[in-house]
Amino acid sequence: MVVIARLRELLSNCCPWSEPTSPTKPTSSTMSPTAAAAGDDQTVITAITHRTLEVSPGMRLHVAEAGPAGAPTVLLLHGFPELWYTWRHQMRALAAAGYRAVAPDLRGYGGSDAPAAGDDAGQYAALHVVGDLVALLDALGEKKVFVAAHDWGALTAWSLCLFRPDRVRALVALSVAYAPRSAARRPVDGLRALFGDEYYICRIQEPGAVEAEFARLGTELVLRKFFSYRTPGPLFIPKSGWGSPDDEVPLPSWVTEEDIKYYTSEFERTGFTGGLNYYRALNKTWELTSPWTAAQINVPVKFIVGDLDLTYHTPGAQDFIHKGGFKKFVPLLDDVAIMKDVGHFINEEKPKEVSEHIISFIKKFN
Repeated sequence: MVVIARLRELLSNCCPWSEPTSPTKPTSSTMSPTAAAAGDDQTVITAITHRTLEVSPGMRLHVAEAGPAGAPTVLLLHGFPELWYTWRHQMRALAAAGYRAVAPDLRGYGGSDAPAAGDDAGQYAALHVVGDLVALLDALGEKKVFVAAHDWGALTAWSLCLFRPDRVRALVALSVAYAPRSAARRPVDGLRALFGDEYYICRIQEPGAVEAEFARLGTELVLRKFFSYRTPGPLFIPKSGWGSPDDEVPLPSWVTEEDIKYYTSEFERTGFTGGLNYYRALNKTWELTSPWTAAQINVPVKFIVGDLDLTYHTPGAQDFIHKGGFKKFVPLLDDVAIMKDVGHFINEEKPKEVSEHIISFIKKFN
């Protein structure tokens, strides 16, 4: 999960998938054998296939795809602690609607490569992650795509639109509104001043510390804690411990046992460090993006957030979204949808509704 860093004001980021199989490193494509054997055209169109693409020297991305070749492409970007799998519902819905859905594991996640972070996690700064996406579009032969993105994926999508608006037809951003760069203070410093050292983003900054806490609790319990979090307020991971390994955390209704097993198997294989490095690179991204201070996003945008999402309750966020600030920095903002009684993991909690939002918006630009 990632918080909307409204530091500018305060101080002056449908259909169930049938077979969650672990992606493989080889470049050969794989498809659900059930779908392939069905012989039904619609099933084949909406089947999710997998391949690994070398997008640049030393960087391979695992990519899940669905939909007819040659159709308009929708690039789907996940957040933390997520994978391509967070988009499984929307991939099928988009494919059925005649789009090509492409959902990579971002660098550091799942079946994609995880570069060594370095002291400042600089390999996970926005310029590198956006570079992966531009190279992915080139590898796919796509000059310009639609983008739908959630959580850290949304932060990355805003950066993609900022750096390379020529590659984006329109954006649907979920949970995390655009936060224009402020020259006033580094983002992590501002969050620490606002929320304290035990705020989750601040706790993540020390390499290895949160990993050790997650290892103490166990991978599945950590995922259960994140997915079940519905408090409309800041998330803290106390230094004294984020609970007991014996805690019982029921899954929300929209996460099945099959889902949690897939997520758990992947994060047990890779660890959480790749995803945590995005948080550790926040200040590095800030340092590298000074030319874009207070820059606008000049891409058509729809924004969707749940009214129980912790990001929507960050101090200053609702005023920014609803009282002109958002529109000022995103002049082509077309619509803001607030979904009632919905938490942070909006595209999984309300898959049908989110799919409909995405499809109805991007149809305007066909």
